[in-house]
Amino acid sequence: MIKLSFCLRRLPHLSREEFQTYWREQHAPLVARHAKTLGILRYVQVHTAHDGLNAAMQASRGGPDAYDGVAELWFESEEAMAANTSEAAAAAGRELLEDEQKFIDLANSPLWFGDEHVVVG
Repeated sequence: MIKLSFCLRRLPHLSREEFQTYWREQHAPLVARHAKTLGILRYVQVHTAHDGLNAAMQASRGGPDAYDGVAELWFESEEAMAANTSEAAAAAGRELLEDEQKFIDLANSPLWFGDEHVVVG
């Protein structure tokens, strides 16, 4: 299993509420529609909330502002992803990227593949 983590920052003209509403109500159904084609086994949205708690936590560590959310996507393997070269997968990827450009500040939203190592739970 391989996981994609995508730390999202919203476009400057959007409030956090507008960003999260679009992400949840417009983009999520699009991801769900293309999940099978792209080999997405699990998709989770983590929406930033609890501003008072976040401010206290950031202050205690001298950290930067929180992301507006994190998208987590699981795939079978790197090999399975590499083998998925269909035109349908390419078209689905293009459609998702096109939609992301409507609400995500892509230049300031890092993403990476990694392996989970469960420590507790």
